[in-house]
Amino acid sequence: MLQRCGVDAVEVRTVAHLDGVEGLILPGGESTTVGKLLCRGGLDEAIRQRVAQGMPLFGTCMGLILMAREIEGSDQFRLGLMDIAVRRNAFGRQVDSFECDLPVPSLGMPPVRAVFICAPYVTRVENGVQVLASVQGQTVLVRQGHLLGAAFHPELTEDTRIHRLFLDMVADSKSLSEKHGSGPECPSNRASSPHGCGTPSFSG
Repeated sequence: MLQRCGVDAVEVRTVAHLDGVEGLILPGGESTTVGKLLCRGGLDEAIRQRVAQGMPLFGTCMGLILMAREIEGSDQFRLGLMDIAVRRNAFGRQVDSFECDLPVPSLGMPPVRAVFICAPYVTRVENGVQVLASVQGQTVLVRQGHLLGAAFHPELTEDTRIHRLFLDMVADSKSLSEKHGSGPECPSNRASSPHGCGTPSFSG
């Protein structure tokens, strides 16, 4: 999806890999397992530090869970970066997965095609968190500053608008960093860049 948007995507396996990206996407997966892997390599603290410095972060499905400050009924690991509470498997298990046309007013028409697979939803938002979209009366797309979280999988459709929203956030963060001379110095996020946005990847 990022390549379709004209941006290079790199796998982030180590803290050193993280240093080379301007934005990070936490994709779908199994949140307890990925949480343990993040801690094993020190990526958990590295991500927190980079986000504190202004690096945009986008979590989809599992990524949204790990970004939340509170996970209902669970004491599992989380990055705890967004002032939200989430409920895991909130729409049901695998057999309850579904697709729908999701209105996202800030993105205009037509609605976004959203794919929900063992999806969470947001049960509470604190001040400073914008609710961008809801389905069945539940919050499924949120933004807090340079943090973006989706309960669904935008990468499984042909619609690039959610990812382009995130890339706009990356560009805004870079522009702000250059203007004020703060934050990490990273290469351009444009298509010519050798490194743009990263996604964590683990093996073993």
